[in-house]
Amino acid sequence: MTGSLDAYAVILAGGSGTRFWPASTPHHPKQFLPLASDTPLLVETVERAEALVGRDRIRIVSGAVLADSTRRVLPDLTEDQFLFEPRARGTGPALTWASHELLGLDEGATLISMHADHRIEPFEAFQEATALAVGTARSGRLCCLGVRPSRAETGYGYVHLGRDLAPRVYRVDAFVEKPDEQTAEAYVRSGEYLWNTGIFVWRAADFLTAVEQHSPEIAVGLPHMRGGDVAAFFERVETISVDVSVMERAERIATVEAGFDWDDVGVWNAVARTREQDASGNTAIGLARFGQASDNIVWTDRVRATLLGVSGLVVVEAHGELLVTTRELAPRLNELRAALKQEEE
Repeated sequence: MTGSLDAYAVILAGGSGTRFWPASTPHHPKQFLPLASDTPLLVETVERAEALVGRDRIRIVSGAVLADSTRRVLPDLTEDQFLFEPRARGTGPALTWASHELLGLDEGATLISMHADHRIEPFEAFQEATALAVGTARSGRLCCLGVRPSRAETGYGYVHLGRDLAPRVYRVDAFVEKPDEQTAEAYVRSGEYLWNTGIFVWRAADFLTAVEQHSPEIAVGLPHMRGGDVAAFFERVETISVDVSVMERAERIATVEAGFDWDDVGVWNAVARTREQDASGNTAIGLARFGQASDNIVWTDRVRATLLGVSGLVVVEAHGELLVTTRELAPRLNELRAALKQEEE
């Protein structure tokens, strides 16, 4: 398929997805799970990218431990379309490597960085916003896609809008990490903030220049990369996100206000937003039945779950484990598991 944009799509697919335990495991993390539809999140993302830029211009960045699983779920991609990191160092070094590789292929390469675990719809609105971001990037700016918040979400980062650069294109005054609830409510009321989707667009050459100028944690490894020693590059650099290492520090940062619905599918509660609910607000993936039960989320691999007279639960059966928690506590799953491990020790 030939896509509509003259750009490359780099899909970040190396996350561990620990907040979707026990369905998500280190060797089969959430990007391989059908959390937003009946199709695995990674496959949906690749299909979206292919419609944007064509199959040949897709690159998948993931960890070496996931290499075999990633190849199996994406059998139509060629070996040179996979970039498997020798060690995990965060999105900053990963996108530096991808930008370097694409610049070697095409000195004018424009890169669209996408996460493998997002729900985005409709596609047409995503395509339109991305095209606007590509045009903005070609003016020499590093660009991110922002979405108007629909709720006071504490689990997302935000972009503080600066002056208008063009219709729906703004200078970024600041990136703000996950706020508390009161601050998030103030952001929504002000109308001056967008959710930071983590979808970025830039010319590869501009990004690498920004890394050299603003990210010593990564720049220290660039001589190794330029010398062809990728393993030494990842050994030398620090673990750091692209948001912190480049986007929060560089000049000429812009955001495009996108018109699509977006969810980063970060915790079990997101499944209630991405999958169909029954009349009582229950969401089930796998076999489940409900009697006088409401607002529950159920995932089952091998058995049927029956929920009677309960509300607000998350029930997950997978890989020989059974998790029962509340939707209120589900965002704290990693914290609760860590505490449990300490108690067991």
